[in-house]
Amino acid sequence: MGKNKLSKFAEMEHFPHVFQRSANDIRNGFRFDMKGKWKTDFFNNNHPIILELGCGKGEYTVGQAEMFPDKNFIGVDIKGARIWTGAKDALEKKLNNVAFIRTNIELIHTFFATDEVDEIWLTFPDPQMKKTTKRLTATNFMQIYRQFLIPGGIIHLKTDSHFMFTYTKELTKRNNYPIRFSTDDLYASEHKNPVFDIKTYYEQQWIERGLTIKLIEFSLEKDATFTEPDIEPEQDAYRSFGRSKRQHLT
Repeated sequence: MGKNKLSKFAEMEHFPHVFQRSANDIRNGFRFDMKGKWKTDFFNNNHPIILELGCGKGEYTVGQAEMFPDKNFIGVDIKGARIWTGAKDALEKKLNNVAFIRTNIELIHTFFATDEVDEIWLTFPDPQMKKTTKRLTATNFMQIYRQFLIPGGIIHLKTDSHFMFTYTKELTKRNNYPIRFSTDDLYASEHKNPVFDIKTYYEQQWIERGLTIKLIEFSLEKDATFTEPDIEPEQDAYRSFGRSKRQHLT
């Protein structure tokens, strides 16, 4: 591991708004003391909590926190060097409505209590075309999200992947999840939201390659069902060359 990464990890240990726990810690009985107490013990307000899963460098998390000071934002990723970028930015901007968690997304329910999160953003997740249970909109993840998302809480998927977009749309239809909005070309649509002015470096790379950005927003109710769709979408052709073709952009 490079010295630069090690120095970032060391610095991040002292960031008051970053929480780090490994899968081994959690599986060995770790209990997060602030679970159920984010608003009272950390943010010190009663504002909605918006969670970004797979936040990368935190551009969306920090950008939204600047736009919406009346909301709280928490970015989650397993890559510490990436989180450091967003965490450092939030610290320098003195944003008090931002936090980051470094952990495995499949263990995120360890950090939140029932009805503690209002919305979830999934920004350009790996579509995991060969591993259904790894997809962040698969039914196993929906069951995890339901544990802490408020009734009717919104899940936003923003993606360049036609495969991921189609799979998720079919999942919502199969389980009757209410779709609030759906488009296969976000920036040509009439859906206006100031958050879409935030374009991450990697998103801009996809746009420059001529790929359209897809968005689907749907609600997850407490009585939701969890049945996988009975279709498998056509795989993204531009990903058929393997992860190495995309790796330099992630």
